[in-house]
Amino acid sequence: MSGALEGIRVLDMTIWQQGTSASAMLADLGADVIKIEEASGGDPGRGLHVIERVGGLSAYFQALNRGKRSIALDLKQPEGRSVFFRLAEDADVFLTNYRPGVTERLGIGYKETAKANPAIIYARASGYGRDGPEAQEGSFDILGQARGGLMAITGDPDRTPKNAGAPIADQVGGMMAAFGILAALMHRERTGDGQEVDVSLLGSVMALQSFNITSYLFSGELPERFPRAGRTPFWNVYQGSDGKYFAIGMLLNRGWADVCDVIGRPELEEDERFTSYRLRVRDHADELIQILDEEFAKRPAAEWVKLLGTRGIFCAHVQDYAAIANDPQVLANDYIVEVPRPDGDPVRMVATPVQMSKSPLEIRSLAPEHGQHTEEILLEAGFSWDEIEALRSNGVIGTKHEPAQS
Repeated sequence: MSGALEGIRVLDMTIWQQGTSASAMLADLGADVIKIEEASGGDPGRGLHVIERVGGLSAYFQALNRGKRSIALDLKQPEGRSVFFRLAEDADVFLTNYRPGVTERLGIGYKETAKANPAIIYARASGYGRDGPEAQEGSFDILGQARGGLMAITGDPDRTPKNAGAPIADQVGGMMAAFGILAALMHRERTGDGQEVDVSLLGSVMALQSFNITSYLFSGELPERFPRAGRTPFWNVYQGSDGKYFAIGMLLNRGWADVCDVIGRPELEEDERFTSYRLRVRDHADELIQILDEEFAKRPAAEWVKLLGTRGIFCAHVQDYAAIANDPQVLANDYIVEVPRPDGDPVRMVATPVQMSKSPLEIRSLAPEHGQHTEEILLEAGFSWDEIEALRSNGVIGTKHEPAQS
């Protein structure tokens, strides 16, 4: 079965993570994603997190550029821009995360690109949005988390603000970019019109906290950082006797009697400190958390997850990546998949977690080598071999690709 975006071509001029993660998801959906890289060097992410255990593959670059094709092209040369516009004529989407103004200075801004193809979707994953006094400023994940408010509510209240342990701003920015591109493609399907799409790290991090920020806008009260996972007993993390952690996530006023029974403290149900929901989760929350800490420290975390789960108390192990890699629920849903490698054993990678019955997503290949598909892409665009050799001689495209040795 073909992917939902089969037949859609994306020109992908992105580096690092925000934009590259968006185009990787489009590739998983079946789009033909052509990664435009500088003629020499290419995406600087190629050299990050290289793992010798899998033959020197970059975990960073593979995760973010899976399923794409690569063309090495010097857009600073007039001939390079001419090549770009020929590619744009048959493309559906152009995506970049270079800061605003860069593509315009190169002469491939929206106005110029739309002349070559009025129906193209021209998408930008920016730092701070398309308008405003800092629209052309650069940004990275940690800055998106800082300025977007996420860092202000993360970490211990007695220590410095902390960014999340994963690149949340980049990844949610990529998701928003893919979302915007898909919506623009649907609009074009109905009207025939192309358009510009802008998604920013700042706006994406704010959208991730929509409820939190809206709560402040309504009340004028700033949220506080918690000394642990949460401030209530039933939205928190506890440690078992084996040193492992588990989380409880319950929002409603139910399950209290079951908790008392499971921990062997039925008398707590009638304790005057805990006879109402408000008393348990607010007025005497610290006292109840301390009691639960003491009781949960008497058995291994896995036992508590099983005992509480059988009573309908929502809970889960706090898993590290090793546990996730072998989690039966993860494996059953193909959230981690094996990807073939031409010159070695398959490697395991995280997949896009969207399941579709008639147009399933898949990682179609590992990330391309720098300029790997230059000749192939140019031939598809109608260039002759003589023209390709002339472009190479003039330094417009990269040197002839030689497959990596196994």
